[in-house]
Amino acid sequence: MNIKLSNGKVIPIEMHKVRVIQKTTLPPAEQRLKAITEAGYNTFLLRSRDLFLDMLTDSGTNAMSDNQLAAMMVADDAYAGSESFFRLQEAVQDVLGLKYCLPVHQGRAAENLLAKVYVKPGTVIPMNYHFTTTRTHFELAGGKVLEIFGKEALNTSSTDPFKGNIDLDKLHSVIKEYGPEKVAFVRMEATTNLIGGQPFSMENLKAVSKIARENGIPMIVDASLISENAYFIKVREKAYADWTIEAIVKEIMKQADIMYMSGRKSTCVRGGMICTNSKEHYDKMAPWLPVYEGFLTYGGMSSKEVEAMAVGVREMVEIEAASASADMIQYFVELLCEKNIPAVTPPGGLACHVDARKFLPHVDSLQYTAGAFVAALYLVSGVRAMERGTLSNDRDIHTHEEIPADLELGRLAVPRRVHTMSHCMYIADRLEWLMKHRDLVGGLKFCEEPPVLRFFIGKLAPINDWGRKLVDAFKKDFGDNC
Repeated sequence: MNIKLSNGKVIPIEMHKVRVIQKTTLPPAEQRLKAITEAGYNTFLLRSRDLFLDMLTDSGTNAMSDNQLAAMMVADDAYAGSESFFRLQEAVQDVLGLKYCLPVHQGRAAENLLAKVYVKPGTVIPMNYHFTTTRTHFELAGGKVLEIFGKEALNTSSTDPFKGNIDLDKLHSVIKEYGPEKVAFVRMEATTNLIGGQPFSMENLKAVSKIARENGIPMIVDASLISENAYFIKVREKAYADWTIEAIVKEIMKQADIMYMSGRKSTCVRGGMICTNSKEHYDKMAPWLPVYEGFLTYGGMSSKEVEAMAVGVREMVEIEAASASADMIQYFVELLCEKNIPAVTPPGGLACHVDARKFLPHVDSLQYTAGAFVAALYLVSGVRAMERGTLSNDRDIHTHEEIPADLELGRLAVPRRVHTMSHCMYIADRLEWLMKHRDLVGGLKFCEEPPVLRFFIGKLAPINDWGRKLVDAFKKDFGDNC
């Protein structure tokens, strides 16, 4: 939570004690250059041994609580009818107010099931913004993703507190153009990953849900970062200032016909689930769970993860948990803004994002601006971040042409209760140095390009060997061992 010091400065004070640590090292610049070269300038392909700080993602990298770890020791390993599942189901009913629960191994497994059941060739799926795996699953099923975000969503320097809102006029237009029967469902993501972790407001969600239900269209909420979105509603939406996080989460769930989530984020567990109060929706999805995941009471998760998720569902609505990453991200963003580094504002959930187009204005999107940015950041800091830009788009499935991204973002994920303020200060310093030497950074080109979700395993090379030039300049200022 945020605490004001006597000098007026606000800092994100940790509401936990550190009892177990994991050692890290800072590999020297030459080792970093060798590592990123071997990884094809793709930070996904770096080995952990070559990292100082891993800020690739918050998915499955959040620190688990002592109560979660303890719960894993009493897991029921039964293939069917596990008591661990029923403890998860009870937590879902108590905290989310939802009756039915289908566990899956992670968020994209839920998307696969939703695509299988609801997305047919010729249908459309309007949403506040796509996520990479979301769009892939829905398009493979023959659907078309329609992003109907508001006018501030793509403004990386904004004061709009809810850039994850859907434009209601655009939603009406979609339904009128295609007809309700061609709209598979409406999807709202909490928080919108690819535009800087931006939340939606309760007011907007209720309006979207009302329109969808009036037209007989299912309303689906991707609740992967539901507790963070609820926290933003509490601190940014005046009507909910006095509400608890749990009450806000339940109110969000009332607007949804189906909720799905990657448990790797808000619940801090490697798993996921689909939940609903509708037996009709449950009965449509349940038969496919054993086909793609596992039995109804484990769904591709280990029983230990199911137990930990049951605890995580209850803990995610504690204010100290819901605010942990959000407040650290706000501190991080403010540090960067003080140094005139183009961080995305307002701060969102999930990560501190840097506008790579503003940071590297000379690198074209078709040379993967954000990919070049995160590779350069790694070279000067040993910090692994993630590209969220054109590299994260797949080529057009018909023409095979590149699709330039709306935004080119370098994403520095801030997993819950993992990193410290000194880590943020270190990265801000290295980014400040990189900003002064950004003319040394060039673009990237593919050497090995997979046909789908290429950002995971594709390999690239720097145009004009700029990595070598950047490392030489870095060593000149910092020496051989930094």
